[in-house]
Amino acid sequence: MEIEDTLKISRELDLPSKTLINIQYTSRLLEEKFAALLKEFDLSTPQFNVLRILRGQKGKPASLACIQERMVDRSSNTTRLVDKLISKGLVERRICPANRRKVEIEITKPGLILLKELDPLTTKTNAESAANLTQDELLTLNNLLDKLRNDE
Repeated sequence: MEIEDTLKISRELDLPSKTLINIQYTSRLLEEKFAALLKEFDLSTPQFNVLRILRGQKGKPASLACIQERMVDRSSNTTRLVDKLISKGLVERRICPANRRKVEIEITKPGLILLKELDPLTTKTNAESAANLTQDELLTLNNLLDKLRNDE
């Protein structure tokens, strides 16, 4: 179904507007589907993103700035996200012994266990969401999105 039909847009859109509206609308649908999966585990998408970033540190702590820089949604309040994950026992925060002004954040064993449980579920959800596209189409889409975003 065309985006104009989905959103009941009666006037003809110029191609750049149609494309960007389509990307935004599709992004929201995919985000909602993913958020529904995470809700079963009492996690938000930004909290999940923080956990994945910390797991990617491979045992090394990360600063709030490091986490913020790597967030998919950079408008997220990283401090608040970390506080919620601490209250759930999924991450720990401590003062850096070498620099007492620096705060270090690390994923905990329960956080790693949760991600291990989520990995196959997120892989399955992502595969289902992309099932209508071939491998070549997925490669092309990624290349086009990278190109569209190239002026970051």
